[in-house]
Amino acid sequence: MSDKIDKGGQFPDIELNIVGGGRLRLPADIDTSYAFILFYRGHW
Repeated sequence: MSDKIDKGGQFPDIELNIVGGGRLRLPADIDTSYAFILFYRGHW
């Protein structure tokens, strides 16, 4: 398991596949100073 992000910590660089195609790089593709990121696992 990865280390947790503490208050004031920096989000690690990750790249995600987007449903329907394409990729999202976090935090590089976020154009704001603050963001809320929700990971939803869907149905298994």
